[in-house]
Amino acid sequence: MSRWIRRVPVLVAAVGAVALVAACGDNSSTGSSQPQGSGSPLTSTGAPTTTGAPSTSANGSQLNVTADQAKQLCDMLRPQLSDWRVQTPTMDKISLNATVVQWAAQNGLFLPNERGVVDRVTTQSCSDVRDEALKAIEIPNLSAGLVAG
Repeated sequence: MSRWIRRVPVLVAAVGAVALVAACGDNSSTGSSQPQGSGSPLTSTGAPTTTGAPSTSANGSQLNVTADQAKQLCDMLRPQLSDWRVQTPTMDKISLNATVVQWAAQNGLFLPNERGVVDRVTTQSCSDVRDEALKAIEIPNLSAGLVAG
């Protein structure tokens, strides 16, 4: 079986997941995007980002990500590093998108308005994983590997 034939379903699933999350999210909520019972939010140090992505959500406030949510993202990215080192950057980006979409959906986060949150969270929580991912996927920052919302 051709390698591409095996990978087409992964591509279709990733694109479908991204479209589903983008279509299901709405910007009309007025409460916090942080789930109840979660720990303290992980906030930015105020350092400028190089992603070009907005640093605020649609309602003008920064997207709150708890330390537990940040650890979960790191734990989801870490096992994929070995695959990303041997696959093509295009396949790696698809896998990165699928992982980030899954993480956002599990945590009730709406990322199309702030793709830079992935860089902010991984820089603060697991910079080693972020650095390895950037090298393997051959991108300047993780936001560059995400599909625009």
